[in-house]
Amino acid sequence: MSLVKSISGIRGTIGGRVGEGLNALDLVRFTAAYATWRQQTMPHNNTIVVGRDARISGQMVQQIVTGTLMAMGMNVTDIGLATTPTTELAVTAEKAAGGIILTASHNPKQWNALKLLNENGEFLNDKEGKAVLAIAEKDDFVFADVDHLGQYTQKDYLPHHIERVLALPLVNREAIAQSGLKVVVDGINSVGAIAIPALLKALGITGVTVLNSTPDGCFAHNPEPLPQHLTGISQAIKEQKADVGFVVDPDVDRLAIVCENGEMFGEEYTLVSVSDYVLGHTKGNTVSNLSSSRALRDITLQHGAEYTAAAVGEVNVVTEMKRNNAIIGGEGNGGVIYPECHYGRDALVGVALFLSLITEKKKKVSELRLQYPKYIISKNRIDLTPDMDVDKVLASVKQHYTQAQATDQRIERITDIDGVKIDFTDGWVHLRKSNTEPIIRIYSEAHTEERANELAEQVKQQVCR
Repeated sequence: MSLVKSISGIRGTIGGRVGEGLNALDLVRFTAAYATWRQQTMPHNNTIVVGRDARISGQMVQQIVTGTLMAMGMNVTDIGLATTPTTELAVTAEKAAGGIILTASHNPKQWNALKLLNENGEFLNDKEGKAVLAIAEKDDFVFADVDHLGQYTQKDYLPHHIERVLALPLVNREAIAQSGLKVVVDGINSVGAIAIPALLKALGITGVTVLNSTPDGCFAHNPEPLPQHLTGISQAIKEQKADVGFVVDPDVDRLAIVCENGEMFGEEYTLVSVSDYVLGHTKGNTVSNLSSSRALRDITLQHGAEYTAAAVGEVNVVTEMKRNNAIIGGEGNGGVIYPECHYGRDALVGVALFLSLITEKKKKVSELRLQYPKYIISKNRIDLTPDMDVDKVLASVKQHYTQAQATDQRIERITDIDGVKIDFTDGWVHLRKSNTEPIIRIYSEAHTEERANELAEQVKQQVCR
């Protein structure tokens, strides 16, 4: 059993003893802590939006969370089965004090989580998240008396979300509707099986096939949208001679694209391609996290704009986007953040903008992919031993490459806002301590897999000295 507490919320495997897994008492404690924090910081607004993905445990978790909020005197707007971005948009539409999304994102079916939003429909920052965790540790809550219990309302916000996407100026509804495209969708037995087909229908696409279409949380394959898990949609696209495939994770904030030949477009290139389209129509800057592909930087520079890297984590990317007035950004895991709609990763926005791109270019998806810079990311790890001082290790790596930079022109930049990242002229390596496992993650990227692995091995040797 696992229970992980972080600034963005609490997640764990369902069941087990208190503190070991995610169970009813933990759900009450952390929901009450969040409600207490909102009462302290926004005393004149007591409305909270709750949405959930289709996990098996979802209904149980939803009833406990909404009941606890009402017991704390908070009014609940329950939007039922809803994507993460739909819930984010519902918070602002309701003018609520915040929101709770019940989803463990790409984790397997035994997991669930409470993801916490502020009044802007954005994830809590470090200070806010730590305040909620501190309240939860005290375990000293004041529940409402019978005359001050919260009220409960049910609403469906998917139509609102779709309307927001359709209203985006860069979504070319007419061209998409006239394209005659055939699309295959992998809904991974969650809310994506509801939301993505509804969006495609609203865009005028009639040739839609939905795989894993029953939103019951019994995931047909590992729910993380990685190539090794997507053989089913790859085969279906080839058999049906479809033009494109879309794959989402259970809460629909990540988007993976599959080419007409069944090959993966590449999760990293979801953001790259959509950004290329946006930058081709609008002048502005871009942001992604330190572990995302350099291809976004290359595309941004081609458009005469400025690229900035943020620390890993959606809240960090959003903060950097606001600071740099970025018009598009996100993360290399298929997360597109388009402020014209809202500051959150949104697969519906990604689908609509990507379809606008391919109808404008009039190219096959595989042909479009070949237009973008070729990079390969290698993902490695080093298991930590009890005697390893991670901060000391990272500081040592930084010092080594900072000194080497003085004589080695191949080293462009050293960044330490999140672990240590070394940018070389032909690639990069990023080391950071995992927040969930006793490991150091080592991601590297170059134009070839061989060079990416070589860069990673070079840095690993410094770590293990």
